[in-house]
Amino acid sequence: MSFFTAHRVTAVVVLVAAAAWVVTGEFSSVGSQEVATAEPAAPVSAAEIATPQRTVAAVLPVFTDYAREIRISGATAADKLAVLAARSAGIVQELGVVQGQDIAADTIVLRLEGSEVAAAVATAKASLAQAQEKLTVGQALFDKGSLPELELTARRTAMAAAEAQLSQATAAQDRLLLRAPFAGTVDSVEVELGEWVQAGTAIATILSLDPIVVKAEVSERDVVFVATGSKAKVRLVTGAEMEGTIRHVAQQASDKTRTFAVEVALPNAGKAIPSGMTAEVRLFAAPESAVIVPRSIITISPDGVIGLRVVGADNVAAFAPVTILDDTEQGLVLAGVPADKRVIVAGQDLVSDGDVVTVSELTPAEAAAAQAAGALK
Repeated sequence: MSFFTAHRVTAVVVLVAAAAWVVTGEFSSVGSQEVATAEPAAPVSAAEIATPQRTVAAVLPVFTDYAREIRISGATAADKLAVLAARSAGIVQELGVVQGQDIAADTIVLRLEGSEVAAAVATAKASLAQAQEKLTVGQALFDKGSLPELELTARRTAMAAAEAQLSQATAAQDRLLLRAPFAGTVDSVEVELGEWVQAGTAIATILSLDPIVVKAEVSERDVVFVATGSKAKVRLVTGAEMEGTIRHVAQQASDKTRTFAVEVALPNAGKAIPSGMTAEVRLFAAPESAVIVPRSIITISPDGVIGLRVVGADNVAAFAPVTILDDTEQGLVLAGVPADKRVIVAGQDLVSDGDVVTVSELTPAEAAAAQAAGALK
């Protein structure tokens, strides 16, 4: 036990001596101290310790009026579609149309048998004529004082009843006929001659295909850029491309998709475009002043804002927030680019707000060539 105790005491003494030596800081030799004393270090100037200016490439922005393009899918549909139904029960006496036929408005599509209805009309007309004659005579007698007023009132009531009877009989006769509500094409005929039909039975489907309508749905984010009366381009599944006009934008979003219905009208005089064909619709927002830049020069601020590094006439770098309007093959289309500053296209990630930089100014053509060659990163 005494052997280990003696060694522990020795170790503690050595540790204390070493700590005292470290605290003094006397690490150098005497010769070194003399040199340091004889030759003190020269002070460093502020110019020597200043950070050197970085060189960046910049270009003056070129502004253009850009109309944002919105692409959505849709399908063609008839301008008007009506499924005509029988207005009364009866036997089909006449079909005035055939499938595929072009018809004018008010064309008779269907006529039902109705001899008893025609007889009722004739009877009502006769009754009305008789009531009219009795009222005429009664009025003359009343004027002479030969007919009581009560009798004259009764004849007037009979006259009104006869008129109502004729009106009802005529309406029943009119319901035997079915007419086209608008000009169009007969897409289908559902009944045959001699067939018994009930009131409400589907008789024929009429389509109006000029103009043809492309129905699509636009997202709630893009609907603010779509306006009735604006132009739209449509590419059909056949490859044909046409220009149309937006004729309707829904004001109520779909509960399921949160999208808004849009209708684009296309001319279709020859009825070459059928209903139900798939189509791609390109809508265009109102033109905005914008700049097209390479994607590589976009930067993000510490707050997460998308923008560009720009430099003014004083060669001081700054951050400019921008709005991305579109992403095209040529680059990003941006709004909000300052018109009085140059856009840094190389070195933007090496500078911060307020840095004074050396600017190597490029023309738009030189910047584009450098970008294509991969020189601008």
